[in-house]
Amino acid sequence: MKQLQEKLQQIDGKGYKAYKSIYGRYSFHRFELCVDYVQGDPYATPSKVRIIIPTAYRKIRSDWKEDRNRKIYVEDLIARSLAKSITENTLNNREKGLITIDEPGQEILERTAVSVDAEHVTICLTVNLPANGRRINGKEAKYLFFEMMPNVLTGSIFAIKDESFQEVVELSDQHQAIRAEMKKNKWITFVADNAILPRESGISNRPLKNAVPFKSPIANQVKIDLPHREEAISGLAISEGITLIVGGGYHGKSTLLQAMERGVYHHIKGDGREYVLTDPTAVKVRAEDGRKVSGVNISAFIKQLPHQQHTTKFTTDNASGSTSQATNIMEALEAGVGTLLIDEDTSATNFMIRDRRMQELVAKEKEPITPFIDKINQLKDQLGISTIFVMGGSGDYFDIADQVIMMDEYRPKNVTKVAKEIASKYPANRLETKETDFGDIPNRILLQNSIQTYKGKKSRVQAKGLSTIIVGNTAIQLDYLEQLVDSSQTNMIAMLIHYLDKNQILKSEMTIADLLDEIEMQFETEGLASFAPFADKHPGELARPRRFEIAGALNRMRTAIVK
Repeated sequence: MKQLQEKLQQIDGKGYKAYKSIYGRYSFHRFELCVDYVQGDPYATPSKVRIIIPTAYRKIRSDWKEDRNRKIYVEDLIARSLAKSITENTLNNREKGLITIDEPGQEILERTAVSVDAEHVTICLTVNLPANGRRINGKEAKYLFFEMMPNVLTGSIFAIKDESFQEVVELSDQHQAIRAEMKKNKWITFVADNAILPRESGISNRPLKNAVPFKSPIANQVKIDLPHREEAISGLAISEGITLIVGGGYHGKSTLLQAMERGVYHHIKGDGREYVLTDPTAVKVRAEDGRKVSGVNISAFIKQLPHQQHTTKFTTDNASGSTSQATNIMEALEAGVGTLLIDEDTSATNFMIRDRRMQELVAKEKEPITPFIDKINQLKDQLGISTIFVMGGSGDYFDIADQVIMMDEYRPKNVTKVAKEIASKYPANRLETKETDFGDIPNRILLQNSIQTYKGKKSRVQAKGLSTIIVGNTAIQLDYLEQLVDSSQTNMIAMLIHYLDKNQILKSEMTIADLLDEIEMQFETEGLASFAPFADKHPGELARPRRFEIAGALNRMRTAIVK
């Protein structure tokens, strides 16, 4: 502590690069400070520091961290308390230097911001070291390290009550209990009664005030006994198979689907969706005009295209709506999807349906697309893939749906019987496909020279917000990966791409599915930080992405080469 004070005093007023001298580890009262990275310029990437607190000063009960899921919730709570305390302590002191932490959103994700082990709590912070122009402001730096930082810790991790820790581990137990019940009963989603599904706005993921609470239809209502709760929780359960969500415009169809697609993650108490859970292998698929496709077998949906374009190894730099949606489904199958989530609003119409009149006008031999309606039962029966599909414009899917849920002024009703009666009364008379097999699923190998990270003489892999990763001279656009929810997940994917390049992992020529398995195994056994370039240092702002979003990024590389 004294050593750091002396160093800051010595370099006060010197050129900014003199801050490099403060690298190292320093002992404070109740914690140790590790300065792992110092920015070379006040406008460069901010500095990285870690706070290491022995459990003697902040006890974390063993039963709160013995279970992996509980531990993630405890770490999440600490990160949230730190973010709140930072705001409170820096609100009127922006000139003192800025401390930030990777602040969680509404979802509870595994992160590197806070890690708890048997003996320590480690906190990763980002710090803008104070300067006057490009000269060191040692006085303000001392204030930052010796007043602001201890105040942030005092107002957060040292102030969290045991009751708060107990509350989040109980929520963790309840989420796991619901998942266990879903698995046992083969439910692909559960939406609790009184859940608040609408969000505050298009740019806010917080619950909408005064929204209509969710109420499950009697036909789909189930009750689940939960730990730490006297009354069972009730809600809508959707079983495996084919489910249509129908209804008029603005009655809540897409809102329900969006809640389900976010239900692959767990949510904090008070989010409104904290008891909305979905099959963790569910993937939202949509049309994505203009995306890059590399050697994907889409022949299950689209046969030979004009000008002798074969589709067993379909490659394009500019996919159409139908070819992109077919690709997105096939890539999801390759990555291990269990449930497909589809909204007609973001789908290619000619990919989803072809009615009898269009079948009569355009002969089958002139139409390369086998629409999704003709493949959905094969997906279910042959591959065990369920589908939840929002549909407001075509009743042809009534024939093949296992159940139909209608949203009526934000309230769901089970209208399966009525939909089947309508289907009998007004037959679609579509010409059925003669194909009985779904077709082959891609099993590609991503080659090492797919990852071209060099821009000139420098290797560059960098996440830019939620939806962009810069790799060398090209950008990967992730705008349509709708279940990518946190920019720190994007940071993690960028880190993975850098890791694959540096360690030449792809030279072993494993399939994409095997590669995803390897990555997930390393997440489980060694943690997210094991992919960071420097061991035992600040790993960066990382949160765990799902295998499907990792695959989505690799598949969208403009430089991807497969075999």
